[in-house]
Amino acid sequence: MNRLKKWNIILYAAIFAAVSFGGQGVRLLTDYLWYQEVGFTEVFTRTLMTQGLLWGAAALIMGGALILNWRIALNVCKRPFVVIEPESVISPLPLPQISGLKPFLRTLFWVFAFMVSLVAANWAAGRWEMFLKFQNAVSFGVLDPVFGRDISFYVFSLPFYKFLLQFFLIVVILSLSLTVVIYAVNARIFVTPRGIKTADGAKIHWAVLGGFFCLLMAFHYQIKSYDLLLAQRTLAPGAGFADLNAYLPGLKILRVVALISALLLWASAYRMDLKLIAGAVLLTFLGPLLARTYSETVQKFKVAPNEIAMESPYIEQAIKATREAYGLSNIEEKEFDPQENLTSERLKANDLTVKNIRLWEHRPLLTSYGQLQEIRTYYDFLDADNDRYFINGELRQVMLSVRELVPESLPSRIWINEHLTYTHGYGIVMGPVNRISPEGLPEFFIKDIPPKSETGIAIARPEIYYGESRANYAIVKTGSKEFDYPSGDENVYTTYQGLGGVPAKGLLRRLLFALRFGELKILFSGDIEPESRFLYYRQVRERASKAAPFVRFEFDPYAVVTNEGRIVWLIDGYTSTDHYPYSEKFGDMNYVRNSVKAVVDAYDGTVRLYISDADDPLIQTYARIFPGVFEPISAMPEDVRAHIRYPQTLMNIQARVYATYHVTDPQVFYNKEDLWKIPQRTAGGTSQAMEPYYTVMKLAGLGGKEEFILMVPFTPSKKENMIAWMAARCDAPNYGKLLVYNFPKQKLVYGPQQIESRMDQDAEISKQITLWDQGGSRVLRGSLLVIPVDQSLLYVQPLYLEASGGGLPELKRVIVAYGNSIAMEENLELCLARIFGGRMERRERSDSPPASDAGAGFRRNARQAQDHFDRAQKAMRAGDWAVYGAEMEQVGKILRSLGE
Repeated sequence: MNRLKKWNIILYAAIFAAVSFGGQGVRLLTDYLWYQEVGFTEVFTRTLMTQGLLWGAAALIMGGALILNWRIALNVCKRPFVVIEPESVISPLPLPQISGLKPFLRTLFWVFAFMVSLVAANWAAGRWEMFLKFQNAVSFGVLDPVFGRDISFYVFSLPFYKFLLQFFLIVVILSLSLTVVIYAVNARIFVTPRGIKTADGAKIHWAVLGGFFCLLMAFHYQIKSYDLLLAQRTLAPGAGFADLNAYLPGLKILRVVALISALLLWASAYRMDLKLIAGAVLLTFLGPLLARTYSETVQKFKVAPNEIAMESPYIEQAIKATREAYGLSNIEEKEFDPQENLTSERLKANDLTVKNIRLWEHRPLLTSYGQLQEIRTYYDFLDADNDRYFINGELRQVMLSVRELVPESLPSRIWINEHLTYTHGYGIVMGPVNRISPEGLPEFFIKDIPPKSETGIAIARPEIYYGESRANYAIVKTGSKEFDYPSGDENVYTTYQGLGGVPAKGLLRRLLFALRFGELKILFSGDIEPESRFLYYRQVRERASKAAPFVRFEFDPYAVVTNEGRIVWLIDGYTSTDHYPYSEKFGDMNYVRNSVKAVVDAYDGTVRLYISDADDPLIQTYARIFPGVFEPISAMPEDVRAHIRYPQTLMNIQARVYATYHVTDPQVFYNKEDLWKIPQRTAGGTSQAMEPYYTVMKLAGLGGKEEFILMVPFTPSKKENMIAWMAARCDAPNYGKLLVYNFPKQKLVYGPQQIESRMDQDAEISKQITLWDQGGSRVLRGSLLVIPVDQSLLYVQPLYLEASGGGLPELKRVIVAYGNSIAMEENLELCLARIFGGRMERRERSDSPPASDAGAGFRRNARQAQDHFDRAQKAMRAGDWAVYGAEMEQVGKILRSLGE
């Protein structure tokens, strides 16, 4: 019977292990094959080995500690324990019942020890990255101002020390709890009218464990001292006067007290005094409360009455550290005094800036792309991204979107269609950001299936096997025909020619993938051949994250067309930490760098990781952990490197931090005298902060040519006028450089919300918008863009008209504001002509024609006016503002002469 029970237990354990770990084993094996495919086996093996090491160590320590203490407690319980005055003993349980439960309790202990060890092992295995960073830390080269430790200690070592502290505290506390239960069950603890009576061996046991607990608390107080520099106080991050001059000395005293308590407990274990044990543990717990109370008293009665003077050095340190942590310490500041002297001649000189003002908003553009270019219901455009290309020798900002396959929209969702036949999307659409068709729709540089290009950009490999969509796994090079693209009433089929995916090879791999994807058809399908390939992890962000799980990748990848006509995805990756001393937290981080640029080929899924910030100690540490995984940015192909751009996510973070930390004077910072904010804009009836936006322009004061930049304006925190704007340069060799242009504080510069209010108050604009809204249509207001041109500011906002029930949005009007002038026209050129052409018309007056031949003169002047007007319109379409202005000036002269 006993043998049968034993085998039943083994059988149940085997079933439990198979169910729990079988699926995990299949995933591990297929993941290993995937890492082999992309060439990142170092990441897989190093990660797995480290997880295994930590898992085994944690399980051994936790399980060993519990078993050791259990054995010691059982040995103590074997010794006789005589209680004086047995008639007065109050036992927690009747002894006969306890003795009957001992076999069950013994089994319960083993189950408890196993489960706790398993949980602890899994917890420790999850700290593999922390452990590897601790082992391979690279110095920041910056010391903290309090303890003189390198920042790398806080970023790499301190988190691991905290983990060790937590782990061993749990070990000691669980061991203490376990021994209490064992001694109680075995009648080695009694409650009498005179107090608790405990076996001598139990007291010794608890004294030893209590000593370990006090030793760990001493370590805890040391850790807590370092944590002061990471505190997020209301006034400023990091430790302040009271922290360093009251709380920190208290922690030092407590550390000494905890060490002495540990030594006393170990030295006096044989005195067997429960009061000493309880007192040492109680003091260890109450000490921090006393230290904090003293610190708060100092803060209230000493610091608060003279807070600015006492906190200024710490505020200054917080400003310095925060700016450094967010990459703001090297910002170049310039003065920008907006003028209202912009002319058509100056517009002509900045013609490329005007041509690249973005009129197409992402949402209406995607809707238009979807209705004009999806071609079939199973295609979709998931996103539209800003980029720049040289079109006919000219730098042009474009919007680019990838036509991806959406399996959920297939007309017949059978297994062979979803995984063998419809395997990929096809091609892209690309268009200028500023051009509008006569119908109010976007124009295209690249469109249709197969792709047709009006520029020199050719698409040689339009198939999209890897994209932004959460595509299912695909099996290519099979016996089934693979759909390529529709051509009229027929379909064109293809066979995958790339090296992406894991080869199917023999039956064993097919079995693995059948288990992995939960589909037996993989095992029995006659279409799958040895040279067939399994494509999985096809979502490009997921693919990059799988290759480098320690990097935080952007949620918005963008596609790039290479010189060879291939489509690749660029994904920005970030390294971050929340352990940078004295730095303000933003979300879950207080240090961030855009240190990685990932490139994923849309056809074969190749992943390459490039270091874009070689000075970042975090990425240097990861490169040391995983040698060969990262390449220098110089190794990136030039045609791809030409399209890297400063990330909007990073500028969003930096701009919000800079809105507070542009102030470097501690007193001004303390008084919050010069807080900024990101301007608000109205969208869909709600107000929200403006997003940084890309544009092409000449940066004032640099004397260079037009370049691709990312910019965002600032306003004072409680006002709407504009106070400054930030620009991030995207083109080599100045990529990543930040500039801030400050406006004169004594001068009113309209902010975006003020301009929107002025637009709403304009009678013509308000009337037209109201009319459209009442006509079964809905007006969508695009982002209001602030565009610096020379030393002037243009404000541009597109208006889209959409049917109330949905439909194709049309770019119906463009509104431009400049100085005190506002114009709304069908396109940007007409707005500029209305604002700047009108000014030029008033410069001169012409002589009147003789009265004797007034009729003939009238007809002659009318023809001349028409000729000048036609030439002006032609010049406007060509963007030749100088000729346009001159011709319109002649028209004005003639019309005034006729009036006179």
